[in-house]
Amino acid sequence: MDRAPETGVRSLCGKTDCFATTVDYQRGGYVNDNKETKEQVQFGLAMRRADQVAEQARAIEALGYDYATTGEHVFFHVPCANAFISLAVAAGATTTLKLMSTITLLPLYPAVLAAKQAAALDVASGGRFHMGIGVGGELPNEFEASGVPVSERGARTNEALEIMRRLFVEDDVHFEGEFNHLSGVTLEPKPSQKPSPPIWISGRKDAAWRRAARYGSGWLPYMYTPEMLAESNQRIAEYRAEESHDSPVDPGLFIFFCCHEDNSIAVEYANERLSKQYNQDFSSMIDKYAIAGDPDRCAERLREYIDAGARTVILSAASPMSYVETAESFMAQEVLPRFQA
Repeated sequence: MDRAPETGVRSLCGKTDCFATTVDYQRGGYVNDNKETKEQVQFGLAMRRADQVAEQARAIEALGYDYATTGEHVFFHVPCANAFISLAVAAGATTTLKLMSTITLLPLYPAVLAAKQAAALDVASGGRFHMGIGVGGELPNEFEASGVPVSERGARTNEALEIMRRLFVEDDVHFEGEFNHLSGVTLEPKPSQKPSPPIWISGRKDAAWRRAARYGSGWLPYMYTPEMLAESNQRIAEYRAEESHDSPVDPGLFIFFCCHEDNSIAVEYANERLSKQYNQDFSSMIDKYAIAGDPDRCAERLREYIDAGARTVILSAASPMSYVETAESFMAQEVLPRFQA
């Protein structure tokens, strides 16, 4: 992922052992009723555990959400799963959930292997895979251990996206790039979704905006304020027009939350989790980049992001593990119904 500016926060992990869901708008869903035109808003909840994946996914599906999501790192400050593996387990345990990687560290994969795994997961899940993509880089030794220079992560990601886009729809693909050489190869089976699984680009900076405009189906930033989200959506729309794409980029958001009846405890829990996860003091950033507080405060903050343009919101519980399920239930029961159609 792109490097965070003033905070040093640069990754989405934590969802790798998190619970992910999004309310299925086709079954009722949520609407942004502050707008003249009501627009559907989907909600997700990232899986907080790397184990018990099938149980988590079934629970998510039973709640009627749209997405089960998980992230990945090879090495990180907290335990992390692998998105392809966990989502494959989730696919076998469910029937209707969409499955999103939040995110796949694309530069750490050979481009053709990432294409193969994405296509195979989409086919195996019956066309339910959504591929979130980031460049990583917050742990340089993770790249060193993987044999990938961290300075090449952006260029490798862009080249891999170009290759994947072609492999998903073309046969006998030839490609000569800086990092990849393809001499007439054909990917089979191709993804169930045409022309490809939705591609959600994550990040925080201009390079990620341009990547989303060129390659993305959706935009999934993290560690964003509502103001940052609104600006990014506008810039991506401008860049998309320059790319001559007919379809807009779907605006999304990944955000950490802690919902508790006591505001101070919610903030304390969120700070405890995120400070550990990102190996830095997070106390001054909770109000800026997370949703933490009682149900009223959480709903007010969530409304700001929806008014800034978010139409797919992936929530990740930021609290001690002992409170995760309670926080998730509290959010689902006391906050999200306020946005329900």
